[in-house]
Amino acid sequence: MESRKLQYWRLYLLSLVLGIGGSFQYGIQVSVIASPAVHVQSFVNHRWLLRYRAPVDDATNQLIWSFIVSVLSLGAWAGAVHSGSLPVTYGRKKALLFNNIVAIVAALIMLFSRMAQSFEMILLGRFLYGYNLYLGECSPTNLRDIMTLTGSIFIGFGKVMGQIIGIKELMGTEEMWPYLLAISGIPAILQFVTLLFFPETPRYLDKGDTEGNNLKLELDDMQKERESTQGEKAKTVKDVLSSRCVRWQLLTLVIPCVGVRLCGINALYFYAFDIFRESGVPEDQMHYLSIGLGATELITVTLENIYILFDISVVKKLMGYGYLLMGITKVHIDLNSWIPYVNFALIFCVICIYGLGPSGVSMALPADLFLQAWLPSAYVVSGSVNWLCMFLVGMLFSYIVKGLWQFCFLIFVVYTILSAAFLIYFVPETKGKTMTEITEDKLNYRKRS
Repeated sequence: MESRKLQYWRLYLLSLVLGIGGSFQYGIQVSVIASPAVHVQSFVNHRWLLRYRAPVDDATNQLIWSFIVSVLSLGAWAGAVHSGSLPVTYGRKKALLFNNIVAIVAALIMLFSRMAQSFEMILLGRFLYGYNLYLGECSPTNLRDIMTLTGSIFIGFGKVMGQIIGIKELMGTEEMWPYLLAISGIPAILQFVTLLFFPETPRYLDKGDTEGNNLKLELDDMQKERESTQGEKAKTVKDVLSSRCVRWQLLTLVIPCVGVRLCGINALYFYAFDIFRESGVPEDQMHYLSIGLGATELITVTLENIYILFDISVVKKLMGYGYLLMGITKVHIDLNSWIPYVNFALIFCVICIYGLGPSGVSMALPADLFLQAWLPSAYVVSGSVNWLCMFLVGMLFSYIVKGLWQFCFLIFVVYTILSAAFLIYFVPETKGKTMTEITEDKLNYRKRS
């Protein structure tokens, strides 16, 4: 029998592996697509000309590129839908092993897309890359928030790495772009191999029989959940959407999840080069400004982690006031080329605020707000809302830039400020609390009344 201390550290390392692997892959895929944009678009145009004996028109070209950028989100939505059933049925570990196999297959498809002369393979590879399952409940209660923030650090690190290896001196060339798009296969392989040496998560192993569970770190919390939900079966998505007893949890879940996408941060990364181009930045400087964006987020997210370690009561404030400041800052962004340096300063301010505030924290809400009976379906709801909003931003933002020009960021301002108001007044602090305590903490409307 393992000692309690050894069990604790195995669980900690498992949380860390999952946070690093999935977050690093996601971070790379968000940022890496911007670097080879010219080469991929050239490849699409060339294949279209050979296939249809006519050059692709501008509208079709923009539509194909927007779909290449945003199809990652559709894959993630499919993963979110399955995340409610696969981990429950087969266990979190097996589901994540399967998930990494999908990522490895995606990398191979992207790698051989140019050899096969098929831009559809790029679309398929991006879709499969997005098929990710997130496991937030494997961390011990006193580590859950810091594990989530560790994930946000490695998302930032992945973004920086994607931007660095995408410069023209490394892999951002005509010859290397398929390898650049396939680079996320490497952390997927590492995570797959590492997971083989770790146990299943406690919440899957526990079926009401604590004697057979060697990982007992979370049994006290789980026992409280079992007592408070005695006789309850696993809830469906319909239950989550229709039950009045979790109405406030649902609102507290959906509004921040939408806010993460409609705050405009993904638009900055997906279309960084287009934004820089509209602001009058020379082509040879765009890669380095892009790296600066990623590095800024990584530094600020790391500082946020350190701050939360010393102050356990700031998670809600970081989200709420972060969105508020982002909304105020974006009001002043103007893409007119005669004030590019002012725009750069404001864009970097938005990145700083995002890194110090909402980054990563919002995505922990399902694991923090819902008891085990509701949790799988809550992940389906949050994942669907999250990734469908990201898909819409990826598909539509290039058209918004062309249509609204310097006012393109104003569409994010209203929702960002409304999200801030809701978070500040209605979301409870979750740091260091068990799920049972959070659920009982003024989230039910009847209790609030």
